[in-house]
Amino acid sequence: MSDKPKVAFYWCASCGGCEETVVDLEEKILDVVAAVDIVFWPVALDFKRKDVEAMADGSILAAFVNGAIRTTEQEEMAHLLRKKSNLLIAFGACAQLGGVPGLANSWDRQALLKAVYREAPSTVNPEGTAPQAEFADHGRNLTLPTLFDTVKTLDQTVPVDYFVPGCPPTPKLLLQAVQTLLSGKLPEKGTVLAPDTALCEECPRKDTRPEKLAIKEWKRPHQILIDPEKCLLAQGLLCLGSATRGGCEALCVEGNMPCSGCFGPTSRVRDYGSKALSSLASIVDSKDEAEIDKILAQIPDPVGTLYRYSMPASPLRRKKLEVH
Repeated sequence: MSDKPKVAFYWCASCGGCEETVVDLEEKILDVVAAVDIVFWPVALDFKRKDVEAMADGSILAAFVNGAIRTTEQEEMAHLLRKKSNLLIAFGACAQLGGVPGLANSWDRQALLKAVYREAPSTVNPEGTAPQAEFADHGRNLTLPTLFDTVKTLDQTVPVDYFVPGCPPTPKLLLQAVQTLLSGKLPEKGTVLAPDTALCEECPRKDTRPEKLAIKEWKRPHQILIDPEKCLLAQGLLCLGSATRGGCEALCVEGNMPCSGCFGPTSRVRDYGSKALSSLASIVDSKDEAEIDKILAQIPDPVGTLYRYSMPASPLRRKKLEVH
């Protein structure tokens, strides 16, 4: 039995991009494997839940859990990995803030199932069949995980020690996180393992940002020919870098696309969406109420834009459910 520290990876409600980050370590993954034993990583290696259940409590140094908590199975795995791990890390935007899956909090479970299994244009389901938590067939009982009405972040489910932000986190951040955990010089519990400064501070275009921004019109990337060197906000593009934590190496900006906010807020911001809205509203060039409304109305899907990654972590949490 190896005496190397044990590390686990698990995927809850997310797209799988955080798992790709591990692969994107490329040759550096050999350094990680040389330093730790990966004892649970279902997406890549043949591990089962029973393997984790058989481990001693606290025997895993660190479990990196990505994805929001959407189902009963994900909640059960979060509790199991919390019990078996010395350190639990919310890995990526979905685990930290709720992520894109958290936008489902604009509806309830029944509305979502109805849209997917009955109303979607590509769906042919005249019987209206929908997933059931339990189903009996010739004496055999089949079960499926149950969807919750409300998507939760990982730390709304179990205590979390550290957070690695991003959709997905960069390989560099993952490597730094592993090195920090192995160093024994751990930061304060609850720390986000990324720089605590706004993305604008590391933006390669920051010197082209005007001292006073004045926006009369918001544009979408497909509507203009984007200048690859000029501040994106100054071009009227909805760049959320001023409200977003840095540490992503400004990869979207380097790709000539505005920041969408996946690294979430700095420690000085309580609610990301409110901060983003405040930042955008402060540079609208008008004092006329009707004109201001017209300019702000150009922001497509305000909830999906401003709370794309953070709705479950917001004090708003979700849209109020109607009681029937």
